[in-house]
Amino acid sequence: MIKKLDILLIKSFIGPFIVTFFVSLFVLVMQFFWLYMDEMLGKGVGVWPLFQLLLFMSTILVPLALPLGILLSSIMTFGNMGENFELVAIKSSGISLLRFMQPLAIFITFISFLAFLFANYVIPVANLKALSLLYDVRNSKPTLTIRPNQFNSEIPGYSIRIGSKDEDGRTIRDIVIYDHSDMVGNNKLVMAREGEMIPTADKRALIFRLKDGWQYNEGFEHGVHNYTQIRMHFDQWDKVFDMSGFKFTRTNEDMFKSANQMMDVAQLNESIDSLKRQQKRSLGMVTSNLAPYISLETAGRQKDAVVKALAQKYAPARVTYDSTFLEYVPDSMRQMVMQAVVNNVTFQKTQMDGVSLDNSLQTENYLKYEIELHRKFSLSFACLLLFLIGAPLGAIIRKGGLGMPMVVAVVFFVIFHILNITGEKLAKAGSVAPWLGMWLSSIALMPLAILLINAARNDSKIFTKEWYFRLWRAITFAGPAVPTDTVAKEK
Repeated sequence: MIKKLDILLIKSFIGPFIVTFFVSLFVLVMQFFWLYMDEMLGKGVGVWPLFQLLLFMSTILVPLALPLGILLSSIMTFGNMGENFELVAIKSSGISLLRFMQPLAIFITFISFLAFLFANYVIPVANLKALSLLYDVRNSKPTLTIRPNQFNSEIPGYSIRIGSKDEDGRTIRDIVIYDHSDMVGNNKLVMAREGEMIPTADKRALIFRLKDGWQYNEGFEHGVHNYTQIRMHFDQWDKVFDMSGFKFTRTNEDMFKSANQMMDVAQLNESIDSLKRQQKRSLGMVTSNLAPYISLETAGRQKDAVVKALAQKYAPARVTYDSTFLEYVPDSMRQMVMQAVVNNVTFQKTQMDGVSLDNSLQTENYLKYEIELHRKFSLSFACLLLFLIGAPLGAIIRKGGLGMPMVVAVVFFVIFHILNITGEKLAKAGSVAPWLGMWLSSIALMPLAILLINAARNDSKIFTKEWYFRLWRAITFAGPAVPTDTVAKEK
């Protein structure tokens, strides 16, 4: 049965949790934005694609922001109650800390389950949308910017220089255009006194409407200079530049669906099983290919049979067990036999190198699938784990607000994040098993959660400055104990 105290605790937690979750999510999204800002801006992408990218990245970062929000809000909730002596009143009424934490533990378990469903069904879709969009943004060309007195080579095959540009941003003067489209050098040159830059309606072309200019063309035929020059004057001439390469285009998302980040648990398990079967088939192919040439189990029997056959045919009196094969091959056939041996060894080595490379790629993909599979469970469990750390921490600290709880929460979350990243890198390198790498942070912090819960139950003072002051005074000014009755007699 739900008690009024349980409802009070959950209400006290939900408010700070919503605030801290969105603050944590905003900080993580801004970190992504500052990291890729130089690659996103100045490319004419538009506001809507950038807004979509930030929305998808916010969705991807939810599983990471959720544990931080739970840790901070749990410290704030129990810290406020400890600061207002509500925890003291609750304990004095006979309710233990574990019983008081029970409703929130159930609530956080429910959130962890929702976080797993979110990571399994929503995150793969968001990853597909975000990573494909980020790929298109990063690979799109920058917007064409032509500055006065500077050569611009952003349009493939052309170098453009203008002397000045009017305030309307359209009229240009003293134009010089080198045409390198035929890949033979500076054999084509256009110069004009003034002109206009006119983009087409669909933005796929840019027209330079040049006035009062000259065209120079040096003769080249089949890459050979024929020492001819053509000069032509024009009153007005339109030079059209293809700008389709500067237009932002979207790549087909189906190209990215096979990546491990775009799969749910069922798809990851299916991919892992497929890789295991493929590795078994590769091993079977290697065994069948090498069987006619190498057989370690029957090597001794094969040598006995070969040597015995050679002895009967060529030199029955000279054959011993230590004799080599080439000693009984006729001189006329020895070169041919040696070449055949070399060819067979080279062929088998090539096959083994190919199988080894394929096996390395399969192992790398297997590790990625395993890591992604355990990530969906480990980050969901981290919500409950960080609550078990944050709740007793708040009860020990007994400070509310965003001061001390924020500092402590950031410290513990940084420790959790570093352990998580370290474990993932070790798993990707194959140094540890994927499950151990992805659960390393939880395994390392679980004993700490148990110690903090035990300390909070015993009303530990380890996070109060007065406790350290008393400990320092006890260490610094400790002296021999003097009986009280002796002091009274001396007085």
